[in-house]
Amino acid sequence: MLIVLLALACAAVLLIALPEEDRQGGAACEGRTVASWKPDEATTGEFARYGNDGTRLDDWTGGDGTHSVRLPNGQILWLFSDSYLGQVHMPPNLEGQPHHWRDAGAPFVRNSAVVMSPSGRLEQTLPAPLFPDPAPQQWRWPVAAQVEPRSPGSSEQVVRVLLWTRAAAPAPWIYGVPTATEVATLSLPDLRLEGIVRISDQSSVQDPSRRVLYGTTAVHEDGFTYVYGGNDGKAAQRPASHAYLARVPSGRLAEPDAWRYWDGEGWNTAVGKAEPVLGDGERKGVGSAFAVIRQDGNWVLFTMAPGTAGLRTIQTYWACAPHGPWHGPTRDFAPPLPEDSAPRQDLAAYNPQIHPDLGGNGLALSYDVNWLDAAPRVGETHISRNVSLYRPRFVRLRLEEPQE
Repeated sequence: MLIVLLALACAAVLLIALPEEDRQGGAACEGRTVASWKPDEATTGEFARYGNDGTRLDDWTGGDGTHSVRLPNGQILWLFSDSYLGQVHMPPNLEGQPHHWRDAGAPFVRNSAVVMSPSGRLEQTLPAPLFPDPAPQQWRWPVAAQVEPRSPGSSEQVVRVLLWTRAAAPAPWIYGVPTATEVATLSLPDLRLEGIVRISDQSSVQDPSRRVLYGTTAVHEDGFTYVYGGNDGKAAQRPASHAYLARVPSGRLAEPDAWRYWDGEGWNTAVGKAEPVLGDGERKGVGSAFAVIRQDGNWVLFTMAPGTAGLRTIQTYWACAPHGPWHGPTRDFAPPLPEDSAPRQDLAAYNPQIHPDLGGNGLALSYDVNWLDAAPRVGETHISRNVSLYRPRFVRLRLEEPQE
């Protein structure tokens, strides 16, 4: 009995000492960090098989911005930002290298979607682009997606896809300036685009690096969808961007008035009142795309490291509440880059995303790979000479409590 009383007393002291904002549901969490990882060659190989299949000329052959959502029928819908379609040729390429390759004039679209069967086989590319450009010199990149009721309490389900709208601009904005966050609705089971609603228009914010787009990752918990976003600090020559957070009741992602934004103390109706939940612009912060999951009472965030390390290194943070405070960064890890494809210094890994519905052993994390060059045309040439350079790769993670 004395031992039990002592244990209870120690637990009480722990809770008293822990800041109130560092608890979730009235109890402290223990934190999570990456204990180990290994390449997921089967999933990476499936995207290579599908992309290299030359039997169709209108399907996906490569892309980045990898996100996924499991549908009620067991299929997985994979969403991509910039994507190549068309035909892939067998090796050798035109330079005599042993790589699958595509023609320089292969179709290029700003977004695409691929359907995976319940057994894990990629089967179909939906007509692309799935989400049309909102205006000339503007485009839409899909990010997080979620199946939710058509309206609160409805038995009918739809797919909500968060979209980033960007507009063409001169350097350093070679990938466009942030413009708006939108939500698209896809019907089920036919995945027909029903409409697109603008959630947050950022075009009036004079400094593009301070514009916040939401949807890089979304987590459903206790009747709410927590939607994370960020600014483009790296384009403003800051090593790290800031993370922001919004919350939406289930079934209302496509309703702008239902969105609430974390302002540092509570949930605010005004998007302009949002305050960062993570980031100092230097040592701590996120990349332009990052992922958050809820596991074992913890919130775990995956992002590329700040500075040049972020070209190949993934970091993690953890918190006991969706808005933090965030602890870390904890242990880094460098996922494998393609071997015998290019010098390592010419390649970058980016956009870590978690796919909890993928199944299998361990937590599935994807990352995109691209050729590093200040001139986009140079990079495009390299990823056409070797199509394996512009496709998602996967690893399986095991998480553990952070070590002191």
